[in-house]
Amino acid sequence: MITAVASKAAALPSLLSLGLARGGTELREFFRQKENLLFTVSLPALLMLLLGTVYVKEPAAAQMFAASMIGAGIISTSFVGLGMSVVADREDGTLKRLRGTPMPFTSYFIGKIVLVFVSSLFEAVLLVVVGLLRFDLELPSSAEKWLTFAWVFSLGVVACSLIGVALSSIAKSTRSAAGVLNLPYVVLQFLSGVFIMQSALPESLRTAGSLFPLKWVCQGFRSVFALDDGYAVMEAAGSWELGKVALVLGAWTIVGLVLVSRTFKWSNTSR
Repeated sequence: MITAVASKAAALPSLLSLGLARGGTELREFFRQKENLLFTVSLPALLMLLLGTVYVKEPAAAQMFAASMIGAGIISTSFVGLGMSVVADREDGTLKRLRGTPMPFTSYFIGKIVLVFVSSLFEAVLLVVVGLLRFDLELPSSAEKWLTFAWVFSLGVVACSLIGVALSSIAKSTRSAAGVLNLPYVVLQFLSGVFIMQSALPESLRTAGSLFPLKWVCQGFRSVFALDDGYAVMEAAGSWELGKVALVLGAWTIVGLVLVSRTFKWSNTSR
């Protein structure tokens, strides 16, 4: 009997396998909904095209602007998009139904992270294509630059996903979630060097923007796409500060984990 019980336990799917299976379900649902592709993925590329056409006139400026927009687009998907997705799951009863199944809390979030990683990568590729076609964006030529892109991308997605999930607990519906999640995101784009270089902002606004992940994600990507390291002088600190980028994004990942563990709700009436 003990052997049979042990064999049955060994046959149970792991947290990771359940999470990956849930991630596949999330991706299928996401790509079936055309409005997701239109608004969640295409909007940053459209903004990049419109704003870049109006304001960007020099190749170096195009590189920096494209890098910042790639960072902002990824944060849009992870912070705003994932937060809205969790609110929708709570509102339509998906979370309540999942709570009654053997699927653990952790596997649900692994599935969401899979969704965000894939959709963010899809969005980043779209933004790069727009940059190549419209702004003559030059891609990094060294493995070191692409490695920097990979870890900034990964830390940025995870940290901002967790923050988005934490803030989603404030919203009671998808309608209210739009304001809860989009307002800080729009404000932070102006404070984080997306539309205006941080060095041009008053010190108080630079300090405020530096407290949040968006600034550091965009700065990390600017270090990747800069034509040379001389452009680092345009940053508020006069350097890329990649060590600080990793430290801040890592810290926000920990903060996000704590906030999610304390604030996540399976329904609007329970914790």
